[in-house]
Amino acid sequence: MTAQEMNMDNLTDARFNITWEFPVGSTGQEHLVRLHFCDIVSSSLNQLYFNVYINGFLGYRDLDLSALTTHMLASPYYLDFVTESDDKDAIRVTVGPSDLSSTLKVNAILNGVEVMKLTSPVSLAPKTYRKDIWILVGSVLGVFGALTVVLMFVMGLKCLKRKQKPRHTESIGWTPLRVYEGSSHSRMSLKTTLASPWPAGYLAIKIPFKEIQSATNNFDSEHIIGSGGFGTVFKGVLGDNTRVAVKRGVPGSRQGLPEFQTEISVLSKIRHRHLVSLIGYCEEQSEMILVYEYMENGPLKKHLYGATCESLSWKQRLEICIGAARGLHYLHTGSAQGIIHRDVKSTNILLDDNYVAKVSDFGLSRTGPCVDESHVSTIVKGSFGYLDPEYFRRQQLTTKSDVYSFGVLLLEVVCARPAVDPLLAREQVNLAEWATQWLKKGLLEQIIDPRLVGQMEPSSLKKFGVTAEKCLADYGVDRPTMGDVLWNLECALHLQEADTKNQPKHKNFNPGDGSEAPPTLTREHENEENGSLEISTTKVFSQLMNNHGR
Repeated sequence: MTAQEMNMDNLTDARFNITWEFPVGSTGQEHLVRLHFCDIVSSSLNQLYFNVYINGFLGYRDLDLSALTTHMLASPYYLDFVTESDDKDAIRVTVGPSDLSSTLKVNAILNGVEVMKLTSPVSLAPKTYRKDIWILVGSVLGVFGALTVVLMFVMGLKCLKRKQKPRHTESIGWTPLRVYEGSSHSRMSLKTTLASPWPAGYLAIKIPFKEIQSATNNFDSEHIIGSGGFGTVFKGVLGDNTRVAVKRGVPGSRQGLPEFQTEISVLSKIRHRHLVSLIGYCEEQSEMILVYEYMENGPLKKHLYGATCESLSWKQRLEICIGAARGLHYLHTGSAQGIIHRDVKSTNILLDDNYVAKVSDFGLSRTGPCVDESHVSTIVKGSFGYLDPEYFRRQQLTTKSDVYSFGVLLLEVVCARPAVDPLLAREQVNLAEWATQWLKKGLLEQIIDPRLVGQMEPSSLKKFGVTAEKCLADYGVDRPTMGDVLWNLECALHLQEADTKNQPKHKNFNPGDGSEAPPTLTREHENEENGSLEISTTKVFSQLMNNHGR
């Protein structure tokens, strides 16, 4: 077959599928179906999302070819499935739109299909002659004896080499990943048409310690860009000129080993536009080193109340929150059990050179509960000020714990102050408790970042505040899912843009117009003008029909 594109006419919100049927001539016979893809229709990365179905079953949800081909367009990729022919002696292949598709860009492609019949190995007929049986037994015993001699000889050589050549390096003795070769990876599930929920092939590579030393100029202090509980973060450049961030644990110490293992195990399985990518790791000489993609603009925290960075506009802050919500929503729903981050905060939301937000630091992450369970029982871990009170009381972890932490992050974004600030008055120390009081009064505008005055449409801020308040509900059952949070943030952005466009002369609210005087914070904010940098507007979901949201 030749390459096919579903939406060749660029129709808006084209919600239909395209199906091919291949007659194979034998009911119930297993076949290997190989689908070939090459994204030659997209103009930019992460623009094309679609689903793949085999015989009506979902084979791959939200396929993003640019992510699977290491962020390259027009790069070939294939998927493998093993399936049986249907009752019509045929195999059907279908591609259709994804829930992640933008309403303005709905499409799906398929460049080629191979269908190969699988045959069972021919079984050997039993020997009918006694003489042949004895010959077979003798041959087996002879081969077994020869293999035993060879094996003993090889083991003797190894022992001799160990005695002659002492070990100079020490490894922590943990290999987290299997190493595969080749640039294409298949996702095959025998006896079923349903593929694994996690894409295969996303394997972090081991990077030699010498290469990391060279990239960071032997861990020069001038290359330090941050530090945390795990260790120090350096910026560096690999031999292929890739800019990276190198997180190095304390050399020779095993403290932080579980976080090191968890980070690799999680990030080696997943890729998403709003999750920081793990490039590789190093465990030589008892080191614990993680190598990530370099995020030019660093953590969100320093752009909210850092002294050296220019202020973010309200639109930029909304889009950053939307990006972070997309990353968390993918973690929660990307597999049957999902992944719970457990440490959502402004320092773990990183910004690239286009101010696109990406969630980072998965050292405390946990796999979510099974289908028949409501929570994961575990000891409490997280950061003060962001910790879900219900999780703290019951030690029962759910995705709603991430939702609570994200609610604190939303308040941090709009108020431009830390989640916990002991330098403030006693009633203002905890941001969530203090801001919730103003949210219940409907006076969020009284405590916003002064640099946002005059930028915000009242309807947009109201939607944002209601979303944050719901995230901070005392009980997880009363909180929205990250999907609902994402929808509401998209709505807030839509209201901001729609009101600004339709009412250019509309007078924005003044925080000083409220009936109560705004509280005085002891921290100062710099009054910097926002630069000319603009990032692409995130499209609101198609079901949004009016400016009032839901």
